[in-house]
Amino acid sequence: MSITGRIAIVGGGIGGLATARALSLAGWQSVVLEQAPQFEEVGAGIQIGPNGFRLLESLGLRDAVAAAAVFPDNLIVMDGVSAEEVTRVPVGSSAFRDRFTYPYALIHRADLHQALVDACEADERIELRAGVQVSGYTDDGSKVQIGTAAGATIEADGIVGADGLWSMTRQALLGDGPPRVSGHIAYRAVLPIEAVEERFRKNDMILWAGPRNHLVQYPLRGSKLFNLVAVFHSDRYVEGWDRQGDPEELKHRFAGNCDIVRTLLSKVETWRMWVLCDREPAKFWHKGRSALVGDAAHPMLQYLAQGASMALEDSVILAQEVQKSPEDLSSAFARYSTLRYLRTGRCQIMARIYGGFYHAEGVSRELATRFLQSRNDAESFESLAWLYDFDPGSVVKPRII
Repeated sequence: MSITGRIAIVGGGIGGLATARALSLAGWQSVVLEQAPQFEEVGAGIQIGPNGFRLLESLGLRDAVAAAAVFPDNLIVMDGVSAEEVTRVPVGSSAFRDRFTYPYALIHRADLHQALVDACEADERIELRAGVQVSGYTDDGSKVQIGTAAGATIEADGIVGADGLWSMTRQALLGDGPPRVSGHIAYRAVLPIEAVEERFRKNDMILWAGPRNHLVQYPLRGSKLFNLVAVFHSDRYVEGWDRQGDPEELKHRFAGNCDIVRTLLSKVETWRMWVLCDREPAKFWHKGRSALVGDAAHPMLQYLAQGASMALEDSVILAQEVQKSPEDLSSAFARYSTLRYLRTGRCQIMARIYGGFYHAEGVSRELATRFLQSRNDAESFESLAWLYDFDPGSVVKPRII
């Protein structure tokens, strides 16, 4: 395939690298500008639904990701106070695979990121530049000029902002200020599986739902690691992430939970903490020769486990639209955001609703439990169909009502 042009991508995370890969498959060169000194990912486990796995296949990454992933038998919601099962979705079953074709996976964020780095490093159309802090850019209608903190200028046909929650490119495009602080705090930790008793080593993603808190557990890296994420409500923090957490605070926040939850929390001596934020859904993520992907475009709370998958979807749809009109990036970027904003906006809103379900109290908690317990497997599958049935080859412009 001949080379059509070059796009600068600000941010070397999952969304930025996936966009570079998708653009390369569409015949475009890209330069990925990452402000960190090297391309690496921090964090813990993430979940990839069938929609995300479909996109990994289209990017040529299915085998690399499958080799590093764990495929759980079930997604289980437990009552974090009574220790009773509320509901389960058998994502490892033949019925689930027959319905959605693609699997449900659990993977360390660093492993998914490394698979993308490897693919980009092996791709002659992609240039990776670390240690580059973008200070701003200008768009003259035919090219963009990207300035760096070091005083350099990089020229490209267009620019894609993949620079996350605190996106510089978003502010240049939308100027909508800081993200929305949710009032939810997450503590995360990854343990060697040997540090956890045999009775807790399930090949499942288990969510222990409690009043104003929850705990998630699941295996990683061939069940060699044990991932824990504890979330609770707090107005104590307003910004920042990836700081060291306080085990005593967790002990206090989960004091009313069952023995299993408190035992699991006690296994961890050092936690990392971050404040959960999102933004109100936006309709426009483009202007001229610039566009946004991933958290820069539509940051969402983690309750749908769709952040990474939405970024993968963005990358492929953006590249498809660019391929349709390579001579007119402005129109391609406009079509891209039009095709994406309702789906990602729904995810942003539904993530908040799911969080309310998991953290419900009182009568709301009883109603949520009864609703989840009332569903059979087929009904559980269909409740997820709007998420998992996504096919980039059949995306059409949404009808405006």
